[in-house]
Parts: sequence; C-alpha cells; structure tokens
Amino acid sequence: MISKKRGKVINICSLMSELSRPMTGAYAAAKGGLKMLTRAMAAEWAPHGIQVNAIGPGYFATELTRPLVENPEFNQWIQKRTPAGRWGKPEELVGAAVFLASAASEYVNGQILYVDGGLSSTI
Repeated sequence: MISKKRGKVINICSLMSELSRPMTGAYAAAKGGLKMLTRAMAAEWAPHGIQVNAIGPGYFATELTRPLVENPEFNQWIQKRTPAGRWGKPEELVGAAVFLASAASEYVNGQILYVDGGLSSTI
C-alpha cells in the first residue's frame, strides 16, 4: 500500500473498545488496544495515502454469542438497553465495511464506526 500511495485498512474493534462489563476485562483490553492501534496506524500511514479505520460492532447474534442470546436475563438486558430493541444481524455490518473501503471515506481516518443499534449512545 505504501508503494502504491493508497489503501484502506479496516480493523474490527468492538463496542468493548469503549465500554466494559463484568467478566470481559481481557476482551475489553484487547479491543481497547486495537482502537489505539487503529489511531496510531492512521497517523503514521496517512502521509502515504492510506486510511486506517475500524468497525465497532455492538451485540450481534452469532454462533459465538448464542449462549448470551439464549440467556433470558442477558437477552432482556440487551433488548432494553439498545435503542433498536434487538440484537444486530451480521449482514448489518456490510454497509459500514463498504463505506470504509470506498472512495466515500477518503477523508475519514483513525475512526471507529460503531454499528450497535444505538447502545453506545445510551450507556
């Protein structure tokens, strides 16, 4: 990318890049570190025409989160706290990825685009 003087890097952060909850310390630390790596890479690589951004998913219903989705107490908490009132669907991340990979984001650099149904706005 540096030799071509252009490129896009999209890291996958998390809502946990900003927030945490009990029992998520290691995950939150890793995602917080990735947030700062995204910013550092953006600062270092911008002079080479490279944008580095990230997507920060909130709570998405996937195979890995199935135990949380099936936990009535946690599921209810997510639905009550998320303004959208539901879990995200993986396909709802596509638009953010397309935007960050496209020319439409040429002047966007070092940012995390949170796709979280509004959860980060309310906590």
